[in-house]
Amino acid sequence: MEGGILPVETSAFRDCFSLAWKNPYILRLAFSAGIGGLLFGYDTGVISGALLYIKENFDSVDKQTVLQESIVSMAVAGAIIGAAIGGWMNDRYGRKTAILIADFLFFIGAVIMASAQNPATLIVGRVFVGLGVGMASMTAPLYISEASPAKIRGALVSTNGFLITGGQFVAYLINLAFTKAPGTWRWMLGVAGVPALVQFILMIILPESPRWLFRKGREEEAKTILRKIYPAHEVETEIQDLKESVEKEIEEEGSSEKINFIKLWKTKTVRRGLIAGVGLQVFQQFVGINTVMYYSPTIVQFAGFASNQTALLLSLVTAGLNALGSIVSIYFIDRTGRKKLLVISLIGVIISLGLLSAVFHETTSHSPDVSRLATSHFANYTCADYSSAKEDATWDCMKCLKASSPDCGFCASATDKLLPGACLISNDTVKHLCHKEDRLWYTSGCPSKYGWLAVVGLALYIIFFSPGMGTVPWIVNSEIYPLRFRGVCGGIAATANWVSNLIVAQSFLSLTQAIGTAWTFLLFGGISVVALFFVIIYVPETKGLPIEEVEKMLEMRTLQFRFWEKRPDSLQKNQAV
Repeated sequence: MEGGILPVETSAFRDCFSLAWKNPYILRLAFSAGIGGLLFGYDTGVISGALLYIKENFDSVDKQTVLQESIVSMAVAGAIIGAAIGGWMNDRYGRKTAILIADFLFFIGAVIMASAQNPATLIVGRVFVGLGVGMASMTAPLYISEASPAKIRGALVSTNGFLITGGQFVAYLINLAFTKAPGTWRWMLGVAGVPALVQFILMIILPESPRWLFRKGREEEAKTILRKIYPAHEVETEIQDLKESVEKEIEEEGSSEKINFIKLWKTKTVRRGLIAGVGLQVFQQFVGINTVMYYSPTIVQFAGFASNQTALLLSLVTAGLNALGSIVSIYFIDRTGRKKLLVISLIGVIISLGLLSAVFHETTSHSPDVSRLATSHFANYTCADYSSAKEDATWDCMKCLKASSPDCGFCASATDKLLPGACLISNDTVKHLCHKEDRLWYTSGCPSKYGWLAVVGLALYIIFFSPGMGTVPWIVNSEIYPLRFRGVCGGIAATANWVSNLIVAQSFLSLTQAIGTAWTFLLFGGISVVALFFVIIYVPETKGLPIEEVEKMLEMRTLQFRFWEKRPDSLQKNQAV
């Protein structure tokens, strides 16, 4: 039925595993390409823990917030370039070639990072890793989407999202495993080359995307692959749909190879697709996910947990929930639909960010006082700013940590960390003296009885974000664009994602210093409200649509306010732009 929705009688989650049992070749394609998501996730997760130990190894990194942000965000800067190049490379040389090049870059970057002798070399390695991750981030879901039967396409593309979150979880496990090993962060970052090497080997023996082959005129190769993917009674229909799509491109463009970038925006279906796809990728980052994934242990320390190991362990909980949320997405994506998942996800994110903002407001406004008696116990190491303060001046832990001439830290009371403590110069000698008396040493956050609520807030944030905003933007972008523009438009959307990622990663710590952690999370909450309205107004529902039908749907529909209602079986009814 032209323009109709494929019926989804049962959950695509069950269909996916049923089909995989009958035809494991499909699952092999999906998971081999999905290792690109694992690379993405591992790099996101591993730097959050490695950064704690890089700061201990390099004093310049420990003292300069901007340098910390640069080590994190230079991988994102590389990913911006990688995603942009990846879009062109996907159309020119194919999805498989793009993934192989991404693996090579990622492996080289991991080797450079593991052997870095200074922050500058470390940053160079992060750029190489970013180039590979940027290419893989937009190519992997595209490859999976084009090699999947329509009714389980969403579930299979969701495996890429699961591998992203699984990679983050593995990264936290690796971080914990190497906390006591010599070289700590070198092992953490060096292990990142392993999944790249594994994927490179697997992809060499796998085929190119059948849709890309068909577009390039290599029809017999494409048909051979399609016969391995689709049941015999569906193959001819799929081949005919692809043939008609390419013939339409030739008729419109004069050549299936030619892309007119001016017409890209002027074409109504492409423009609507780009607004929805790029918008989702931008909001995915601006609601704050990578502040959590890049800086999760640091945020936990902001909440009052002083130990690096404790911060990593608690962060492991959020990474595990992130992976669990991706499994939930695989189950619901083709059952509930993309748009409903996004709306539910954003509502939960808004609530969670509100809770985090409230918790950090209480944490910073009710930190333990500084005691002159406790400080005098470490007479030779008193914070200079505190020493010069008036006798009657009221100092608390937060004010102590903001001192910068030189940097100061807070040594908590030996009997109860919430009681008044000492404000001291921040260096390794003082830290050792504080620990020697069984006291806790704070430089990132202050002791608080509300710290556990911050962990709850982070957990809730991940639980709501992961199944919706975590995976759906990548799925929508893998299926919303016309075939002839899919690589380029996917590259534009992925580039927008990485640019937004860079802005958030490079500004988070500076924002927390400038306006405070509470106001930073409140800002992300406000952006999440805007994202919710954007999804309701501009993002179409693509559940159950064959890829070739998405273009027809975009031609006839845009505004879909009543997204919760069951859609009719036909998309013939037009709506106003």
